Amino acid sequence: MGKHKCGRDTVQKTTIDKSRRQPNMKCIIFVNRIVTARSLAYILQNLKFLSYWKCDFLVGVHSGLKSMSRKTMNIILDKFRSNELNLLVATKVGEEGLDIQTCCLVIRFDLPETVASFIQSRGRARMPQSEYAFLVDSGKQKEIDLIEHFKKDEDRMNMEISVRTSSEAFTDLEERIYKVDSSGASISSVYSISLLHQYCSKLLHDEYFNPKPEFYYFDDSGGTVCQINLPSSAPIHQIVSTPQSSMEAAKKDACLKAIQDLHVLGALNDYLLPDQGNAHEELMLVSSDSDSCEADEDSREELHEMLVPAALKDSWSNLEHICLNSYYIKFTPIPEDRIYRKFGLFVKAPLPAEAERMVLDLHLSHGRSVMTELVPSGVTEFDENEILQAHNFQEMYLQVILNRSIFETEIVHLGKSDFCKSSSSTFYLLLPVILNECENMITVDWQIIRRCLSSPIFRNPADRVDKLPPLNDHLRLADGVYRESDVINSLVYAPYKKAFFFVSRISAGRNGYSPYKDSSHLEYTWKTFGIHLEFPKQPLLSAKRLFSLRNLLHNRKHGSSESHELEEHFMDIPPELCHLKIIGFSKDIGSSVSLLPSIMHRLENLLVAIELKNMLSASFPEGAEITAHRVLEALTTEKCLERFSLERLEVLGDAFLKFAVGRRLFLLYDALDEGELTRRRSNVVNNSNLFKLAVRRNLQVYIRDQSFDPGQFFALGHRCPRICEKETEMAIHSRCGKTPTTEVRCSKCHHWLHKKTIADVVEALVGAFIVDSGFKAATVFLKWIGIQVDFEAFQVINACISSTSYMQLASSTDVPALEKLLGHEFLHKGLLLQAIVHPSYNKHGGGCYQRLEFLGDAVLDYLITSYLYSVYPKLKPGQMTDLRSLSVNNKSFANVAVSRSLHEFLICDASSLSEAIKKYVDFIRTPTLDKDLHEGPKCPKALGDLVESCMGAILLDKGFDLNHAWNIMLSILDRIMSFSDLQLNPIRELQELCQHHNWDLQFPTSKQGGTFLVEAKVSGDDICTTASATNANRKDARRIASNQLFKKLKDQGYMLHSESLEEVLKSSSKMEAKLIGYDEKPIDVAFDSFEFEKLKMQEHSNSDCNRKIQPMKMKPKNVCSPCIKPVSDLPQFQIKASEQQPHEIVQGGVQKVSTKARMYEICAANYWKPPSFECCKEEGPSHLKLFTVKLTMKIEDGSGLLLECYGYPKSTKKAAADSAAEGAIAYLKQEGYFLPNSE
Repeated sequence: MGKHKCGRDTVQKTTIDKSRRQPNMKCIIFVNRIVTARSLAYILQNLKFLSYWKCDFLVGVHSGLKSMSRKTMNIILDKFRSNELNLLVATKVGEEGLDIQTCCLVIRFDLPETVASFIQSRGRARMPQSEYAFLVDSGKQKEIDLIEHFKKDEDRMNMEISVRTSSEAFTDLEERIYKVDSSGASISSVYSISLLHQYCSKLLHDEYFNPKPEFYYFDDSGGTVCQINLPSSAPIHQIVSTPQSSMEAAKKDACLKAIQDLHVLGALNDYLLPDQGNAHEELMLVSSDSDSCEADEDSREELHEMLVPAALKDSWSNLEHICLNSYYIKFTPIPEDRIYRKFGLFVKAPLPAEAERMVLDLHLSHGRSVMTELVPSGVTEFDENEILQAHNFQEMYLQVILNRSIFETEIVHLGKSDFCKSSSSTFYLLLPVILNECENMITVDWQIIRRCLSSPIFRNPADRVDKLPPLNDHLRLADGVYRESDVINSLVYAPYKKAFFFVSRISAGRNGYSPYKDSSHLEYTWKTFGIHLEFPKQPLLSAKRLFSLRNLLHNRKHGSSESHELEEHFMDIPPELCHLKIIGFSKDIGSSVSLLPSIMHRLENLLVAIELKNMLSASFPEGAEITAHRVLEALTTEKCLERFSLERLEVLGDAFLKFAVGRRLFLLYDALDEGELTRRRSNVVNNSNLFKLAVRRNLQVYIRDQSFDPGQFFALGHRCPRICEKETEMAIHSRCGKTPTTEVRCSKCHHWLHKKTIADVVEALVGAFIVDSGFKAATVFLKWIGIQVDFEAFQVINACISSTSYMQLASSTDVPALEKLLGHEFLHKGLLLQAIVHPSYNKHGGGCYQRLEFLGDAVLDYLITSYLYSVYPKLKPGQMTDLRSLSVNNKSFANVAVSRSLHEFLICDASSLSEAIKKYVDFIRTPTLDKDLHEGPKCPKALGDLVESCMGAILLDKGFDLNHAWNIMLSILDRIMSFSDLQLNPIRELQELCQHHNWDLQFPTSKQGGTFLVEAKVSGDDICTTASATNANRKDARRIASNQLFKKLKDQGYMLHSESLEEVLKSSSKMEAKLIGYDEKPIDVAFDSFEFEKLKMQEHSNSDCNRKIQPMKMKPKNVCSPCIKPVSDLPQFQIKASEQQPHEIVQGGVQKVSTKARMYEICAANYWKPPSFECCKEEGPSHLKLFTVKLTMKIEDGSGLLLECYGYPKSTKKAAADSAAEGAIAYLKQEGYFLPNSE
């Protein structure tokens, strides 16, 4: 049935044409590649003389980019069975499970790769007298021999099946598989090809660089060898297969080996996926069974309990004798236009040192303020009666300012609840005091307390005096007759105005007949309120209206405007229209009481910050180096509307976190490309992970995220009415689909928090440690929260030494000139050369600037953020973020590269990139002053990458000396600030302008060919303006159109009322630029090789995976060249069982990684010719035969040395060759030759 024919095209046409003469006949043509299947099917469909054959192609579901869906595959098979199709061009997917009884012809367009493939494909021909044809190139005896080999193997199989005389296994029938034990994931040699293509496609690429593997084949004595050159950004660069029987088999062998190496290096995870990018456990990625906090979930809110400071929760139980720590609250009004009664704070536990002298500036209206300060004043003793009176007084004035309506009644009861068992979350007293300045002590003003509590409203109505006729020193009020001394400096209620008033004095000489609003008080009250004054001759009361409680923590001062005195407003009120409420409750007491809620709110927040600081200090010593006020700043969000917030610290902490995590990943995973490093860093620093880490440390309870609402100020004497339990918490805090402007305060202080807010606090705390202490403290904090950012010195040195492989490019690069442009003379020149190699260039053994770009981008981000933080301390957080985005971007860096002519040193192998760079450089250097953004060419990303990679190289060459990098950055930043016109994103500016004027903004988009046409259109009541732009990139076209439209509207006089960023910077005072927080010691990277090896041994001595050096006994052999000593007794690293072993390739049983193939890889990496292997000795009987193999290779390093190495006698030639290669590798390692991935 099997026969081979020569003349591929002619034979195929003849064979197909012959088979069509049989009715309902079908044919399958097998090929090895998808592109061949597609192309061949297209040709056959268009040949008129084969119109009888209705043709289509069949490829696998998981065959890479050109695969077909399973649905399409099933449709094609159904058509083939139903005679709609009778000719199928198929890849290996059709070799198994395809049962077509009327198939009479199978053609192998490409030769089968294995005996199994040969047998399986031939079995698709089901009809009697069917044919199986091979198509081979004329005169290629090797292909004909391969067919004969398959036939002999088949005959041997048939014989073994019939007689069973041998125990030999036919491993060729089994697919070679690479399996990961930890996950169970596996990949066959067939599918390793598509996986390798998929991995390369995941590498960073752009329009000038498309990463993909390149395959080269050469003949070896043992068969065909495939060499794979991976893109320069891949961690491995060359893979060499073992000799195989065909090109396809060699390709599969090399691809499977590449997959194994990529997995061992970490480029593929344990599921053999290239796109997960999960960081390892030491980076503390937190897994959770709950919903993940993805970017689109950052706005989700969760209900969290807010911590109440312990210093204010300590209650008192023994009322007979209580000692409370006292603190005088000093009020200093600016200007001194008000009188404030002295008050004191009394708590059971002493306040922490950082809180006992708290200073707070309270902002009043019209630019006025009151500077308040706590002054420790010893201990005050209270007896039982005094503590009850103090509690009643506090309850009284809290009800006045927070729930005054209860005082509209005739009687008010105080002290109804047992305050010792109160549900109040805080226990403290705020009482009027008398200051003894000599002794710096305070005593409670019991006289004013008892006078207030003696007011008629707190007594039974029968005890009141209201029938006495008015005397000279008495006044008749609506609720009785009172002495003038009791009315003055008291609180009264005027029902006709529905308001409370502080009575300041008696207006002598003014009564009901005095003029008032074009009439008299008598007439006015009658006409306006219908009230007739019965005692118009009584003097009027000069009174000031009771204030409305306000949040005094807002910033009410605008700019540097000076404070001016504000005259108090008094009005005259007839006494008979007032009810006396609280005797002695004067306006100076009221003025002081109006400040107390804001003071205590700030004190509570500060105490919470101190508690967090104490917890951090107990966890690590560096926690004590940060101030409580800085912690409070890091815990306070912008929503609190205070004069500080976490935003600026968050920006700084975010930049440091990005740099620190990026630096560690760069050094820890020296085989990962920039894209994978970026993904892993993102997994660590993203909001999802930071949120989970913060919640695990319970940081959310310390966060302050709501503006202070004085109306919900609860303290001893004014408890929270909403008692929150598990059953009622959602009913109390239900949003009902709405987001209220203020939170509902409950007894447990619950509040809603965005997940992103919690993540932001982590970054802000990092920034706080940097500002107050430095990098070291911030690093320890990150370790505490669960993020490792430390690294070892030998890793830095190793990164520097690894750059020596780029020195082969030194001859074609003017290194001194480039160093002069950068302002840095390199110790490791290879780093500089690596920094200028574009990923499109792959003629040097692999490697490019992308990893250094990753490092440089991170350090530039931090350095520039540090500059902006220190130079513009008054800049608002949003403005700082805008300025940072203008400074840290690829286009700004590209302009720096052009100004310093760095592009002239770029090593690339993409003519389109070189042309794009030339166009952009010519445009930038054009002296025309009126060139617009839309007129210029697109900025190639490679230009900005150059600046970042050069900065990364400088940083590494100086052992992460950020002081040196800082000086380099300052010169770069000067260039950036001069290039930038400080214009924000034009789309954002246009959107803000439209929102301000309530205009409608639309971006209709169409595509013509490869170009996008975007129209920016603004429409409103009095305007309709458009602008359009075309560009190959949709986003760029939209940005250009927005820029044009914004300029049009600006020319028409439409402007935002807010200052532009440029105007803000011009009006802002600039401070000295400082590198914030850097306190690390640079790594000395000038180590020699001996010191480096010693350092590595020291660093690894504490690990669990220690290497043990043992001698490898080898039989001494003479070498051909007199220049080489015998290779014997060479050391070899032996790995303990506890150390992680590379996963193995499984082929039936277990086959270890080929050392011979490793030898090919070493030669390729060093640009040496591959070694030759010769079986120099066979010994022993046929069933116990041993082979000895000699390896011969020339070390092409200028010495012309020839190396010969003999292996141990082995039972197979392959094992003997591996033994010889093992000895050669040990010798090369001892002599210090470059062994890629030798560890």
